Amino acid sequence: MADYFGQQGLLAQSGGAGQRFEFRPQQLQMAQAVAAALTARCHLAVEAGTGVGKSFAYLVPAILHAVENRRRAVISTYTINLQEQIIGRDIPALANVLPFQFNAALVKGRANYLCPGRLRRALAAADGLFQSSQIAELKRIAAWSGKTCDGSLSDFDVEPDPEVWAEVCSERGLCGPQQCEKHGDTCFYQEARRRMRTADLLVVNHHLLFSEIALRAESEESEGFLLPEFEFLILDEAHTVEAVATDHIGVHLSEAALRWLLHRLWSPKTKKGLLALMPGAGEAVRAVDDALRHSAEFFREVEGAVSWKPGAASARVRRADFVANTLDAPLARVIEQTTALVRGLAEDNDLRLELREMIRRVRGTRAALSTFLSQSQEEFVYWIEKSGRRRAEIELCAAPINVGPALSEMLFASYPSVIMTSATLAVQGRLDYFLNRIGAEEARAVALGSPFDYARQMKLYIPKEMPDPKAPGYREALGKWIRHFVRQTHGKALVLFTNQTLLRDVASDLEMFFTAAGIQCLVQGSGAPRTTLLRKFKEDVDSVLFGTDSFWQGVDVPGEALSNVIITRLPFAVPDHPLIEARLELIEERGGNSFTEYSLPEAVLKLRQGVGRLIRSKTDTGIIVILDNRVLSKPYGRAFLESLPECPVEIV
Repeated sequence: MADYFGQQGLLAQSGGAGQRFEFRPQQLQMAQAVAAALTARCHLAVEAGTGVGKSFAYLVPAILHAVENRRRAVISTYTINLQEQIIGRDIPALANVLPFQFNAALVKGRANYLCPGRLRRALAAADGLFQSSQIAELKRIAAWSGKTCDGSLSDFDVEPDPEVWAEVCSERGLCGPQQCEKHGDTCFYQEARRRMRTADLLVVNHHLLFSEIALRAESEESEGFLLPEFEFLILDEAHTVEAVATDHIGVHLSEAALRWLLHRLWSPKTKKGLLALMPGAGEAVRAVDDALRHSAEFFREVEGAVSWKPGAASARVRRADFVANTLDAPLARVIEQTTALVRGLAEDNDLRLELREMIRRVRGTRAALSTFLSQSQEEFVYWIEKSGRRRAEIELCAAPINVGPALSEMLFASYPSVIMTSATLAVQGRLDYFLNRIGAEEARAVALGSPFDYARQMKLYIPKEMPDPKAPGYREALGKWIRHFVRQTHGKALVLFTNQTLLRDVASDLEMFFTAAGIQCLVQGSGAPRTTLLRKFKEDVDSVLFGTDSFWQGVDVPGEALSNVIITRLPFAVPDHPLIEARLELIEERGGNSFTEYSLPEAVLKLRQGVGRLIRSKTDTGIIVILDNRVLSKPYGRAFLESLPECPVEIV
């Protein structure tokens, strides 16, 4: 690694793989730690501060190890931006420098790919499947299929109607070499899989990866697996792993998804669907109609059977069978009647495949429904979520309270080397909390600093007389200090809130101030998408952006446009979500202290992510403001301050 990353190494000699190379001791240390873990076949967690250049620090040893040992590597990221940076910038740059050949492939979920066989079948049966406007969309997809390079959604100028795409995209059980190639079709998904099988390096995202890992844990059959076999794994943006893994190991059954699934068989409104293509499908059609009616009644009963706190979008379910499973029998009848139709079709009939896949999905829905209502999974939390503006859409959710034991078995016991890295993994310089949460207690831990000079580039301000967030006058004081510090930098500020209601109230209070100062205030929740708000914030150098949860991380605005990060409140999670509530309860039941073991370290990590938005390059300078003097008045405040970069602190 010194031969690559040293002051006279290969990257320095080549001009830093197309970028101006600066020797960074932390980057070399990380590359050496990754190389050692891969060689020793052990697990590693590395906190690498902003500016270390961590993607090169894991890519070079990973590529070298994969090529030398003929062992495929998987690189997984949380954000699409980082995935695109790795595949579009970092890997091509390294391909021009490294003294050996290697292959890398970007992995997308199979539903991203067109299945020519399904397209051909959909065109032939269009009148039974689609309305006239959708038939026009189908023809547009057919015209595009003759020109596309890779047959994936990213190749469209305007993405297709999701309902039409669902009938022509690659799906498990419907798209395979036998189905596509018997008609001479070139299967885009199978072509992508062939590229994966010859690649040394696969670049994926966390959601796809953990969906695959959960599938592999449940099934012995490799037919439905997307990824070819791989031996080692690198998880970038690893601070998101617990949340993503929890989501994929749990149960999710939504009213909207079930309705959409049944409508693929038969839509009473449009009289379209797979059953419309079948003569003698009257009993099956009546079964679907009955299931749709029972589904609407069941989810309304579920909504009324739990206690909803005012304004809450989720409600916990604490007892099994809190409503009767009135949906099971209608779904069983759909399976029975559709199966009878399938028996009458020839083995090579394409419609047989489509119907069998729908049967498999309805069976999966029945199983998920039974799991949720019986609460059969131990140490899971069960809850209901409500969304939708016009009418409530209900979703049944279940997840492990502690995902660590599952990950210990499914991930760390299954792969000889898992490398985890992020800029924010440590609490007070230690990675123990992160490793315990994800079941990787045996992993080696390395915390590297940042090459940035925070003592010169950043200053921290903490108002001493700020009221407690629950005290009267807090909102007025918040407005006063935001005005003060926004004037100090003339805008250029990201103001981070933990509560959407408070954000709206303070934005309303300060509207006249911003107008008088000639500063544009961009407010999350005002209708504009997150990407639009960020673009406007970057373009208008003096603007101010008010944001909540999603703006605490993933915001990368180097330069003058972001010179001021104002933290309105220490980001303690409010235990109003059933999953957080259950985690706190479990710790207390086991004799622990839920505040010090969970609430505090979670808040410290989130504060570090928010503070990390400020300094994104060696030339950035600016101020951090924490408008919560509990960091000074409470004993736990030290944990926050000791976890931040060392810089000048002024108590105002």
